[in-house]
Amino acid sequence: MDLGLSGRRALVLGGSQGLGHACAKALAEEGARVVINGRDAERAASAAAVIGAHWVAGDVSTAEARGDILAAAHEELGGIDILVTNAGGPPPGPFGNHEHDIWLKAIETNMLSAIDFTRAVLPGMIANGFGRVVNITSFTVREPYPNMGLATGVRAGLTGAMASLAREVADKGVTVNNLLPGLMDTGALHRVYAAQAKAQDVSEDEAKTNMAKSIPMQRLGLAEDFGPTCAFLCSRHANYITGQNLTIDGGLVRALI
Repeated sequence: MDLGLSGRRALVLGGSQGLGHACAKALAEEGARVVINGRDAERAASAAAVIGAHWVAGDVSTAEARGDILAAAHEELGGIDILVTNAGGPPPGPFGNHEHDIWLKAIETNMLSAIDFTRAVLPGMIANGFGRVVNITSFTVREPYPNMGLATGVRAGLTGAMASLAREVADKGVTVNNLLPGLMDTGALHRVYAAQAKAQDVSEDEAKTNMAKSIPMQRLGLAEDFGPTCAFLCSRHANYITGQNLTIDGGLVRALI
């Protein structure tokens, strides 16, 4: 299936590893011109080389870096048709353990950064009559988990803002959707089951297996389960899909709708 992405210009935030990289790879394989962003310049350069993309280093949690990332992407691509927002999640922990400054950092990193990038690229998308915004959030937006209030709270705020935006620009050729990963076997999840292994005095393999057993498909998600879905939402075949929260979780979330 031709997704109609050849020559489209994509900026993928947090695209140097994990799920962001899976999205960048899928877009590049469909012929899109891709710029990936990551905090570590060496890692970003290496990841970009693997998929034939360009790269720009920068931390999306700061306004100054966001401006630099956008400027570099525009210089390389000449404009942005596709924006994939993504940033590492805030720390887990009991609700009462997170002080005011931790909440502010999470809001800046996981909510306002995506909003700022989207605001910056929208005028060009509207002028061209084509745009795709895909935000990587979390399955906990649909099914909140204990000790995940910080991450869920800020991502739920982003979800609300993007739901409103999707309706504002629906008649302008711009779609806005969210991808909600479940338990995906990335570096971030490895840290989780490594911590569980230590707390439960079991091996990491056992902790990983136990985690997988909680999923109806009986396995953790992989990068190849995620990236192609992102590419599809950016494609011409997804013209009539907007304002949606697509959960990629192997059946983990039990919500009816």
